[in-house]
Amino acid sequence: LSTYSVCEKMKVKTEYPNQTVVSHFFLEGLRFTAEHPSLFFLLFLLIYSITMMGNLLILITVGCDPQLRSPMYHFLGHLSFLDACLSTVTVPKVMAGLLTLDGKLISFEGCTIQLYCFHFLASTECFLYTVMAYDRYLAICQPLHYPVAMNRRMCAGLAGITWATGAVHSAIHTSLTFHLPYCGPHHIAYFFCDIPPVLKLACADTTTNELVMLANIGIVAAGCLILIVISYVFIAAAVLRMHTAEGRQRACSTCTAHLTVVLLYYMPPVCIYLQPSSSGVGAGAPAVFYTIVTPMLNPFIYTLRNKEVKRALRRLLWPGSPESPARGPPQ
Repeated sequence: LSTYSVCEKMKVKTEYPNQTVVSHFFLEGLRFTAEHPSLFFLLFLLIYSITMMGNLLILITVGCDPQLRSPMYHFLGHLSFLDACLSTVTVPKVMAGLLTLDGKLISFEGCTIQLYCFHFLASTECFLYTVMAYDRYLAICQPLHYPVAMNRRMCAGLAGITWATGAVHSAIHTSLTFHLPYCGPHHIAYFFCDIPPVLKLACADTTTNELVMLANIGIVAAGCLILIVISYVFIAAAVLRMHTAEGRQRACSTCTAHLTVVLLYYMPPVCIYLQPSSSGVGAGAPAVFYTIVTPMLNPFIYTLRNKEVKRALRRLLWPGSPESPARGPPQ
């Protein structure tokens, strides 16, 4: 990415010899933090600490507890790692900007890397939610076929595909965004390098980029959401056919947690990417929610709604406490 950025800047110098090539950007940050930067620094530090500890705890629990070996927990481990990384891409830079003005500066290469990493992790998480919905569909609608269909090799393959697809998806957007010339101004009216606010600074027409962004992100997000909805239509029908209240409760406990995080993930980006012209300092609230708050909430959502995870956490944190083993097959 760094070599790519250098090549692009050399290209701009050649095509625009009388214009200054941008070597860095200035992140204007969040408007509501300007009056009390120290207070918001402590708030973001607390959120970031909780996010890292919560997701790390989920990762350790899933990795160490032998009773959490089902595919659902395999994918939950990937989700926790993604949430920790997604928060790390944005929050430390936000906190640096709250301390000093120099903390708001980001190099052209750094902006390129941040934009790529953000969309890589965010799109990978989008694909992972779809895979998790498919996993729940197989577990509830086809329980006899589930152990064969979702074996260890299939789990690893699906997880690998989500990461690879996210990397390609982000590479397309990053290359299209920084293929444009940037020759000033350099103030990004946002708290991190994202496509809509960066495109505003380009010294060329960005209509094609905006159309590609809306089409690509829209098709990917809508496609994943449609697959998730279809999975849950079949799941709801299967749950209604269950004869025992315990079976319904076990199915709902895992599905409601997944549905909750899906809603938290999808709603804010829709507000941002369907209206790219509105992405400015004042439009940062939806982005703060799904880039900073949602990664913090996900461990709590899965822990509070899942008895297996709560039991495993108790076994991990208090090894000597009496804890009966989970009955029945994994959720």
